Amino acid sequence: MVHDGMRMQWEIGMRKLIVQMQMSVDGYVSAARSGLAWQVWNWGDDWTWDERLKDEFNRILASVDCILLSRPMIQEGYLDHWTRIAQRFPSDPHYAFAQRIVDVSKVVLTDKLQSSPWERTTIAGGGMVSEVQALKQQPGGNIITFGGAGFVSALVAAGLVDEFQFFVNPAVVGEGKGLFHDTHGTRLRLIRSDAYECGIVVNRYAPVAGAIDASLPRQ
Repeated sequence: MVHDGMRMQWEIGMRKLIVQMQMSVDGYVSAARSGLAWQVWNWGDDWTWDERLKDEFNRILASVDCILLSRPMIQEGYLDHWTRIAQRFPSDPHYAFAQRIVDVSKVVLTDKLQSSPWERTTIAGGGMVSEVQALKQQPGGNIITFGGAGFVSALVAAGLVDEFQFFVNPAVVGEGKGLFHDTHGTRLRLIRSDAYECGIVVNRYAPVAGAIDASLPRQ
C-alpha cells in the first residue's frame, strides 16, 4: 500500500529509498538451509557476474550518495569487507563500487549505539519512520539499502521503500526468508526488467496504491 507521505514525496521530488537485494526464483532473499550456494555471486572474491551486469551495478552505486544500514549488518563486517576490496582493486573499474561504498555517507538505524566507530557513518537513534523521512528530505542523490531481510521487511511495513531492485538468481531454495508479510498483499508496478548472460534477471518495481485482497477497497 502506498502511504500518503510517500505519494507527497514523489510529488515534490524528494530523494528515494531503494532496496537492492539478491533473490531466488521462488522469492527468498535468504535460504533456510545454511551453506546453500544459490547466488551466482555471494560477494566473495570470485565475481562471476557478466561484464554488462557489473557495469550496471557500478552505475547504480554511482547514482546514490547515502547507504542505509542496520546495526547487525555493519557490525558483522559489511563496511570492513568492502573497504578491503577497494584497497585490493584500486585500479579495476569493475570494483569502483567498493570505493563508492567507502566514500558515501552511511547511516545506521539503531538505538543501541551512541556513536559510530566507522568513518563517514552516523548513528540515527530515533524512530525508523522519522529518521528515514528526514534523510529523504535532505538534498542529494538517492538512498540505498541492501538488507538484511528483517530490516528491509520493517522498512516495507512502514511504507518507506520507493523502489525495489531484485537481482533474481537462477535458483530455487525451497524455503527461507522473504520481505513481504502483509497478508492483504502488496501491489507493485514494474519499472523495468533486464536479463543478463550470467543468468540473473534484475527486476525493478515501485509500490503503487491498491489492495490485492478482494475484500478490501482499492486505495
